[in-house]
Amino acid sequence: MTYAEVKELISIVNHSVLTNFELNMDNVSIKMSKNKDIMITQSTGNNVPNMQTTPIQPIQIQKTETSSVSEEITEQSGNIVKSPIVGTFYAAPGSDKPSFVKIGDKVKEGDILCIVEAMKIMNEIPSPYTGEIAEIYVSNEELVEYGQSLFRIK
Repeated sequence: MTYAEVKELISIVNHSVLTNFELNMDNVSIKMSKNKDIMITQSTGNNVPNMQTTPIQPIQIQKTETSSVSEEITEQSGNIVKSPIVGTFYAAPGSDKPSFVKIGDKVKEGDILCIVEAMKIMNEIPSPYTGEIAEIYVSNEELVEYGQSLFRIK
């Protein structure tokens, strides 16, 4: 199984409704699982015996600064490069190496902009656009979410 096939398999399982997945093939064994929200409901029917249930407290979600950053990004001109996966952002191929790109650099479609490490796999993120790096929204070794803005190219 090639690296690209494993990467595609991870993406497919991640975006599916599956909660568990296992594959055994030749000398390769892959197991994946993900947590899903569980909803507990209480029936009021007469044919069901009374059962004690523990109510689940709703989770309070607070807005973070990324919301305001996203609003600012949409107001500016240029093309936004977003993270295709959740992982750790690396601006350079190594700690002793120069960054792939910096503000003001000219890039062509396909040039490597950064690396996002996910599950110990280093994923090179290519530029989908040709232009100039106008902004870099994340710092080296920062955790990034799926769909989070990484660069603005004008």
